[in-house]
Amino acid sequence: MNEKQVRTRFAPSPTGFMHVGSVRTALFAWLIARAHHGKFILRIEDTDKNREVEGSTDHILESLDWLGIVRDEGPKAGGSFGPYLQSDRLELYQKYAQQLIDAGHAYADPFTPEQVDEFRQQARDSNKPFLFRNYRPDEVSAPDDWYKNVSIRFKTTTVQRSTWQDEVRGELSAGEEALDDFVIMKADGFPTYNFAHVVDDHEMKITHVIRGEEFIPSVPKFLSVMEALKFERPVFITVPPILNMNGGKKLSKRDGAKDVLEYRDNGFAPDVINNFLASLGWNDGSEREIYTLKDLVAAFSTDRIQKSGAKFDETKLDWIAWQHSKQAIDKDPISFLDLQGVEESKQNESFARLAATKSRSTKDFMSQYKIYSDSPTISLADFDLTQVDKTLDQGVAFNYIQHTIATLQELEDYSAESVEQALRNKMSELEASPRAYLNLIRWAITNSKVSPNLFEMIAVIGKEEIIFRLNKAL
Repeated sequence: MNEKQVRTRFAPSPTGFMHVGSVRTALFAWLIARAHHGKFILRIEDTDKNREVEGSTDHILESLDWLGIVRDEGPKAGGSFGPYLQSDRLELYQKYAQQLIDAGHAYADPFTPEQVDEFRQQARDSNKPFLFRNYRPDEVSAPDDWYKNVSIRFKTTTVQRSTWQDEVRGELSAGEEALDDFVIMKADGFPTYNFAHVVDDHEMKITHVIRGEEFIPSVPKFLSVMEALKFERPVFITVPPILNMNGGKKLSKRDGAKDVLEYRDNGFAPDVINNFLASLGWNDGSEREIYTLKDLVAAFSTDRIQKSGAKFDETKLDWIAWQHSKQAIDKDPISFLDLQGVEESKQNESFARLAATKSRSTKDFMSQYKIYSDSPTISLADFDLTQVDKTLDQGVAFNYIQHTIATLQELEDYSAESVEQALRNKMSELEASPRAYLNLIRWAITNSKVSPNLFEMIAVIGKEEIIFRLNKAL
């Protein structure tokens, strides 16, 4: 790692929703900065005004704030290297573009779009790749007021294989086909991505650049600008793609990719989303799968980022969500019930822990917890008792429940152990099968075939309420 203070950045374009792939890149950049006591910078790359969507910048800020990916510098956070909107940095790009022009590394594009189309056709007719540098004018220059209505192209002077080091992928390279005279400043006065982000990363002293593999083919362009301006190369870190469930292609909206705030609106906690996104292309080398954001900071390292793509599996997301919920329930059941909107008068710490043992998701948990909080309406009259056991009919069921009420009323010790012993004794006395007797009592108490441990549940709900429910069943 570089001995300088580590400075990472996330630089989204305000063109719509926050795709999970973008958020994963932001998370990795933030974790690298935090793991090395560095700085995380948010920069908004808003130079493509035709694609900009109103409100997107606020949406980006809201998404990152919700997840706890706190920026040290950026919009509404300030910093010494602002402004942090590219549209407010146009004079800076013009300054560096002029430097390139003065040094013979850039020139005004003399051709109309129609002429360029003719050049492309000529290349096709000759069965050759179109390279703008083959049509470059002999004299490369630009008028003094070029920034008003003239596009500027970078002049490719060295055409050879480019090689660079990537923290994840190792040594990478691209051939001369990756280099051509490319636009760095458009005729509308705005810079292109290939130029602007290189300038900004240098000016903002970014040490580590984290981005997806789709940018690999463009790295030779970035390096050529850095070399021409004598900029130091940052550390390149390429994160793996997030694939759809089939693993065949990159995740897209068509595959069900959601805006990250949809997960918030669907009840997922920030730690759950961060944990899930971190698992898409990273692990700490152990079998551990559940992390808080604080845990991730302590465990994260770039040498554990994977090269291969990671499948986006919402089943895994649901599993991670439930593991976080179970930990929260175990640590502080009442706070968890508060978060789920359970009224204070209906909160019970013991039953919360009990309900968690029979649940696979928060939805399951709440369904189980309602056995305690909602005093289910029993509908045995409409229930086919043979579904519990073929030996049951209404008369037998009535007899079993009546004896159970009498047995529980006589109990002084109402612990789970005492309840179990008493009911098993009664079951033996009645010569009832466990399937018929215990499942009937479960249904009479819960109006469900599935519940937490029957005897613990009876003890926690309490004698008065249990007998009330059994009488309703009668």
